[in-house]
Amino acid sequence: MPSGSISDRTPLLENGNGAEPPKPFFRRLADTLSAEGQPSWLHSYKFFFFGSYLNILLVFVPLSFISHFLNWDAALRFSFSFIAIMPLAALLGTATEQLSLKLGQTLSGLLNASFGNAVEIIVGIAALLQGELRIVQTSLLGSILSNLLLVLGCSFLAGGIYYEEGNFQVTAAQASSSLMTLACITLVIPAAYHSAKAHSGGLVNGTSNALEGLAPEYGLDGLDAGSVHGLKIISRGTAILLLIVYIAYLYFQLKSHSYLYTPTVDEEEEEPEMNIPAACSALLLVTVITSFCADYLVASIEETANRYSIPKPFIGLILLPIVANAAEHVTSVWMAMKNKMELTIGICVGSSIQIAAFVVPLLVIVGWVTHHDLTLFFADFETIVLFVSVLLVNFLIQDGKSNYMEGLMLVTLYLVIALACKSHRTLRSFLRLNCPL
Repeated sequence: MPSGSISDRTPLLENGNGAEPPKPFFRRLADTLSAEGQPSWLHSYKFFFFGSYLNILLVFVPLSFISHFLNWDAALRFSFSFIAIMPLAALLGTATEQLSLKLGQTLSGLLNASFGNAVEIIVGIAALLQGELRIVQTSLLGSILSNLLLVLGCSFLAGGIYYEEGNFQVTAAQASSSLMTLACITLVIPAAYHSAKAHSGGLVNGTSNALEGLAPEYGLDGLDAGSVHGLKIISRGTAILLLIVYIAYLYFQLKSHSYLYTPTVDEEEEEPEMNIPAACSALLLVTVITSFCADYLVASIEETANRYSIPKPFIGLILLPIVANAAEHVTSVWMAMKNKMELTIGICVGSSIQIAAFVVPLLVIVGWVTHHDLTLFFADFETIVLFVSVLLVNFLIQDGKSNYMEGLMLVTLYLVIALACKSHRTLRSFLRLNCPL
């Protein structure tokens, strides 16, 4: 048969133009691990560990381990672990960002969705497995409030100093704030259910539990068996639905309506400073170390709170969010000072959505699997605080503009909430003395 003839065995698509056949899987894997054409391993780790002055605080990581194993004073164990998590959280963000530069929009979006609030997930799981359900709830709620009020407020305030007005995409901001409102409502419904059972006789000693503001497991002890079962069904079912909505939100943000989230200001393309294998290994290493520091931090909270009279709501709502989001907070304010308000909104509101619609439901399901009855029933004070905070943010961003006055209002509300949390122990002691039940 002539060489130029065509038969039934002739391939439809030939590998012409001198193109090489596809490489085998293991060859491609080896090429990736060799990091050819990417920054060297030495350059990658040098950038990772010496790329920020915040990494000086890494000296507190071994101090956290030493203080835990030698059983030093609770305040030292808490302080060392508290400070150690700050640079670790920043390193998690650095590794995630470096991976995102090479993975494309969709994969980077999924990566940020998974590791964007890794510290909150790690601290939450550590507290959950130790039975500190109150710390789980207050720390997650505190992260939401910190992002919506303190960080967004400081960003608006800083941006307003340099620019008379900041502008951002209204439709995207409203879509994000609407999802945040939905997540907020899902916390109101369990509280309404609890209140309805309290007034219908389904709650034993309900007033005492409400005044004490104790952990959810003690609140559940006051309910009859049917009410407890109902509250668990509401929380777990809602958690599954929220996760579905969050997945749909990711598709909305990354695929179907991605143009809404594209910054109007052209950004310079950033060159990666780490190769992919180095970034992956760094991410894994820091995640493991952070899990240990978070475990030591949670283990010291009870003793620190009792010995030094620090209210647990204050630790959960105010202190822990500062640890988890310190680097993210600086980035948001810095972007606002450059008048990149869409990035600021994405960091603050986007992070709050991740926590409310992904991290909280995830921990409810983890608690379900591990037989720790974490529910979406928060204390009345916390539910109201979250509701008014989301309400204020919705009012302020609905026009697509920001200024320093709006930032001042957000920061003021956050300081009022912090003051109320700090006074929590005093109020509870007063009620015990003057309202015996």
